[in-house]
Amino acid sequence: MSTQALDDEAAIRSRLDGIVEGLRAKDLDRLRQVYAADVVSFDVEPPLQHVGVDAKLANWARVFAVFAEVRYELRDLDLTVGDTVAFGHGFGRLSGTLADGTATAGMWVRATFCLRKDGGTWLVAHDQVSVPLDLRTGRGLTDLEP
Repeated sequence: MSTQALDDEAAIRSRLDGIVEGLRAKDLDRLRQVYAADVVSFDVEPPLQHVGVDAKLANWARVFAVFAEVRYELRDLDLTVGDTVAFGHGFGRLSGTLADGTATAGMWVRATFCLRKDGGTWLVAHDQVSVPLDLRTGRGLTDLEP
């Protein structure tokens, strides 16, 4: 792998660490720095898509309203990096303490990130979060672990 590719991968990992840090701090301004202005997000929460950074941040603001303390973990992240686009996948878990004081271990989700290099900076242009589906019941399986 070239030095540039290694530098880009490190920059992307740092950018995605910004999501973890922004969530833990409940800092929407920090999160805004991670996403492209025109990000399209397919999150577990309705609607089917959140279009634009403001819609993505509104989704995180709803999380912050539910949680008094937020913890987020991203693990097993595998990246493929090109010159101006990259994608990665791994597992994420949102957990913490709810506003009513209840501690929750959260659930593991599958996470995919698509990034593009804009003016030398890697930004998340698309993300998707999902849980496996039990086809017989139509319900998400939220008790699985990586």
